[in-house]
Amino acid sequence: MRAAERWARWAGVVAVVLWVVSVLISSSGAPGENASEAEYLAYIQEETNTIILGGFLFMLGGVAFLWFAVVLRERLAAAEGGSRMFSNVAFIGAAVVGAFMMLTPGPEIAAAIIAEEQEVSASAAAAMRMLPEGFLIAAALSAILLMLGSGIVALRTRIFPKVWAWFSFLLALLLVIPWIGWAALLLGLPVWVIGPTVLLLRRG
Repeated sequence: MRAAERWARWAGVVAVVLWVVSVLISSSGAPGENASEAEYLAYIQEETNTIILGGFLFMLGGVAFLWFAVVLRERLAAAEGGSRMFSNVAFIGAAVVGAFMMLTPGPEIAAAIIAEEQEVSASAAAAMRMLPEGFLIAAALSAILLMLGSGIVALRTRIFPKVWAWFSFLLALLLVIPWIGWAALLLGLPVWVIGPTVLLLRRG
């Protein structure tokens, strides 16, 4: 059992690695944001396997992140004690973030599968391409709970360094801003996850 717990601490690293690999795979050959609907349709018809593989790895990263959230919640709750309100707030935020991250590649995977099996209009495929942005916005807003809850516990209990707590508050502030919230999520969350993961591994 103790061996399983030790391996569980690697969940955060696994999540980040899977997300990075997924993005590298999915972005290879993908059309730019200014590409026409016809160009995007041609892309999903030609790169179906690449899209499915990249999306599946991204979803697996979401699963690993949920495991990381459980490990983090246990440590935060043990340090906070009492009602464990902020630890629970952080865990709820992390669980919702993980769920929306798993949903994010779904529409593009569906569009690629449909385009391979039957006729689909370019406008319909392009519409499916835009759906993940809604999931990312929802994940970014949910991540605010994770950042605030964990940051407050870290600041009060010193379970993690102060700089990590203030970094959490900074990310929470950036996540509120609609125009950059998704970028703060995709760029800031992996960096944020690595911090407590390294500390948990060092403490054994």
